[in-house]
Amino acid sequence: MNVLLIGGGGREHALADSIDRSPLLKKLYVASGNIEGGNPGIANLAECVPLDITDHAAVVSFAKTNAIDLVVIGPEAPLVDGLADSLAAAAIAVFGPSALAAMLEGSKEFARDFCARHGIPQPAYAPFVDINAAKAYIETRFHGGACVIKADGLAAGKGVVVADNQAEAFAAIETILANTDASIVIEDRIYGIEASLFAMVDGNDAVMIGSAQDHKRAFDGDLGPNTGGMGAVSPAPALTDELLAKAWSEIVIPTAKGMVDEGNPYRGFLYVGLMLTTDGPQVIEYNCRFGDPEAEAILPRLKSDLLSAMITATSGGLRQVNFRFDARVAVTVVIANGGYPDVYEKGHVIDGLDAPLEHHNDVMVFHAGTGVDDNGNITAMGGRVLAITALGDDKDAARKKAYNRIDSITWHGAFYRRDIGNT
Repeated sequence: MNVLLIGGGGREHALADSIDRSPLLKKLYVASGNIEGGNPGIANLAECVPLDITDHAAVVSFAKTNAIDLVVIGPEAPLVDGLADSLAAAAIAVFGPSALAAMLEGSKEFARDFCARHGIPQPAYAPFVDINAAKAYIETRFHGGACVIKADGLAAGKGVVVADNQAEAFAAIETILANTDASIVIEDRIYGIEASLFAMVDGNDAVMIGSAQDHKRAFDGDLGPNTGGMGAVSPAPALTDELLAKAWSEIVIPTAKGMVDEGNPYRGFLYVGLMLTTDGPQVIEYNCRFGDPEAEAILPRLKSDLLSAMITATSGGLRQVNFRFDARVAVTVVIANGGYPDVYEKGHVIDGLDAPLEHHNDVMVFHAGTGVDDNGNITAMGGRVLAITALGDDKDAARKKAYNRIDSITWHGAFYRRDIGNT
């Protein structure tokens, strides 16, 4: 099969690595979007093509010209923008939800209203577009206490402010709603351990494709600003069999069924961010794609044929699929450019990389934001630059392997958390 993968970050490197292992694959093309020259890690596995992923007609034309049998859409923006709809309208098989189904991620208000309609456990919430009304709600409901402020649209995993007091909440409201087109959702702050649950959905049926615990804060001890993710552990340590079964029956299945009932069947990866509260799992958020860096932790544990499963899902046959996983634990640590998630330098040469893709001794180096300079050196170009994944018999063994590899990778300004998998 000829496959076109949309996106060029660490998630897509992990997807490309899994797709490359399939005996069904003939040729893999990757359209990296705004990554000039393509991701050098992915380039070791696929042909990187300079395709504008915001130009739906160009993507459709490329797929037809190159006899693409399946298009896999990695990032959220093209999904919310309706790229899957454009491909489906051209009779091109695509793995990824429609624009209407992707509203589960594209709009926090839509997702909260959806959960309310279908009785899916979640925190209390209220949407706002007016600064004064939002402040009045906080004063009345929380009496100066903690709450959560979420920008309504896509924010690359960084549109959430967990406010400890009224001053922080007011500041977040003013910052987000300063844009006249913006809206927010204010939520009750719920407590517990976070976990991410991933499913593959074909409309009617869903099958689990893994779980992970993500670390969003920039610095050790879960301090600092929210990021797109600084590391992950798979499977999620706190998601026991009992909690997993509860989350599956009370959240994942009702979500898939609810989308069908509303006329927007969901097809693709479904990411459910969970808070494991004393009352059971509750939905923190939905994502309409694989997480990043969770993909880099989960996919190396997948022993089944991912490409075969994705093709099966496009024709509604997932009830025939049963994924097999490596029983070992995966720990993924992200190395970022100094200053991330705010302003950061880029272009520094990375020392210590043996090859564009390393995949030996149960340690993998995934490229999330790298480039190549005029001398052929791999450089640090993005906020999150590399994701180092290691497999081990337990968390400690996997952590040791990951950090041992990280010790030999350096560039000016690089930083990473040293406590991933240690909590």
